[in-house]
Amino acid sequence: MKTGNQSVETDFILSGLFQYGLVDTFLFVAIVILYAVALMGNIILILLIQLDTRLHTPMYFLLSQLSFMDIMNISTTVPKMTTNFLSNSKTITFLGCVIQAFLFMVLGGTEALLLGFMSYDRYVAICYPLHYPILMSKKICWFMVTCAWMSGSIIALGHTLYIFHLPFCRSWVINHFFCELPSLLQLVCQDTSTYEYTVLLSGLIILLLPFMTILASCARVLFVVFQMSSGKGQTRAVSTCSSHLIVASLFYVTGLSTYTTPHSLHSPEQDKAVAVFYTIITPLLNPFIYSLRNKEVMGALRRLLA
Repeated sequence: MKTGNQSVETDFILSGLFQYGLVDTFLFVAIVILYAVALMGNIILILLIQLDTRLHTPMYFLLSQLSFMDIMNISTTVPKMTTNFLSNSKTITFLGCVIQAFLFMVLGGTEALLLGFMSYDRYVAICYPLHYPILMSKKICWFMVTCAWMSGSIIALGHTLYIFHLPFCRSWVINHFFCELPSLLQLVCQDTSTYEYTVLLSGLIILLLPFMTILASCARVLFVVFQMSSGKGQTRAVSTCSSHLIVASLFYVTGLSTYTTPHSLHSPEQDKAVAVFYTIITPLLNPFIYSLRNKEVMGALRRLLA
């Protein structure tokens, strides 16, 4: 990488989430266990959806995509973090940092859009059940997933190419447990105020718009359902919307707090704590929130175990 008249190629140093005290060791063990549980939960959910033909519907197809993204998302950050802790090393190569930052942005952006599409699926299923087979055909489902992946990849590629062509002349120590865009901006020695507006705009488009769509669709679903006389339908709609809102709120609110906050107001410790939610907690909770409260998934699990 060239910075001014200098040609520099070196490793970054990640300050990490842990130090090497007793409390941090327990925290490390807890995160490794959470990682294993998240992997197991998402893999089991994907297998159930693939093996049980009753779950071959648009909703579960999108849910299997979400589980796949969660597996990739948590595997982008936690393995490197645990390796550094066990090896007593905090370095990450320049190329490794580029790849990690790119993959994390791709997966984060794609998941943000996919959650919005999932809310649309529930909206159509409840508000327009007769048109559901047409509005949520297999072709349209694949189109949604493709759009999410392509949009997330294009935005991530643009940000990755730009940020890693800036001069890092303040320090090579990243005050974070992985290579994340806001943390990298703190190492740049030139004015990035204009670029920060681009980051803010990207955050609003990728995070805020889908979140507003989810809130609006859930409000519309509840309005339609509570006009019906069926108490069972009302209970199921409330359960569906509440599950989706729990996942969405945890993911979008923490993401917005990181990517729409001005550079000058970022606190490294706060950024680490918030990042734990959308890198570890959300991938852990998703399969359980969508399965434990879902009779069809639990039925599929019982049939598989039987």
